Amino acid sequence: MRKSILYLSCLLALTACENASVKKTELAPVATTPTEISPDHEIKILLEKGISMGERKRQVGAIQAAFERRTTPERSRKLAALCFTKTLSTPFMPFDLAEIALAETGGNRLSAGAVSTKGALGVWQLMPQRARSHGYSPADMQNDEKCADAAIRELFVKLEMAQGNLERAKKLYCGQGPQADAYIKKVRQIRQEMLGTLNQQTQRLAMGDSGVRIR
Repeated sequence: MRKSILYLSCLLALTACENASVKKTELAPVATTPTEISPDHEIKILLEKGISMGERKRQVGAIQAAFERRTTPERSRKLAALCFTKTLSTPFMPFDLAEIALAETGGNRLSAGAVSTKGALGVWQLMPQRARSHGYSPADMQNDEKCADAAIRELFVKLEMAQGNLERAKKLYCGQGPQADAYIKKVRQIRQEMLGTLNQQTQRLAMGDSGVRIR
C-alpha cells in the first residue's frame, strides 16, 4: 500500500514538472530582431508603384547639365544627386525638385546662402516660418540637404492643397497672384530645357549602342 501511494506521488510530481515545462515553453517570448528597410526594398516599392528607377536615373544627367549652366560642376553634381535621393519613395521625380531650385535660385548660381527680398532662404527658398513648420531653423536652410528635405515636405503640403495637381502645387509653392503665374511659366520653360537635354542624351546613347562613332 505504501509503495503504491509513493508511486502515485512520484507520478503526480513528474506530471506537474512536465506541465510546468510545457507552460514555460509556451510563455517564453519569441526573440525578434528589428528589420531595416534596405535600398533594394525601397527600389522594389518604387517598381511596384510603376515608377521606373531607370527614368529617375536618366533625369539626373539632364538635371546636372542644367545646373552646370548656372553653377560649378562640383555643385551641380551634388545638387543633382540630392534631387535624385530626396525624391525616392515620394510621388515626385528628380525633375520636380530640380525645376523648383532652378526657378527659385537658378539666377543666383543656386547659392545655398540665397535670400530673397521677402526673406526666403536657401536653394529651394523656404520662408523662415515654413522651414520651422517642417522642423528646421532658418539657419538650416543654408544646408542643401536640409533645405531639400524641407522643400519636399513643403511640396507635399502644396500637393494636398492642390488636390493632387502637381503643377498647381508648384505654383502654390511660389504663392498666388501674377507672381505665381509668371513663376509657373518659368517652371515650364525649365522643364522643356531639361527634357531637351534628356532627349539629346538619349539619342547619343542610342547612337553609341548602335555602334555609330560619336565625335
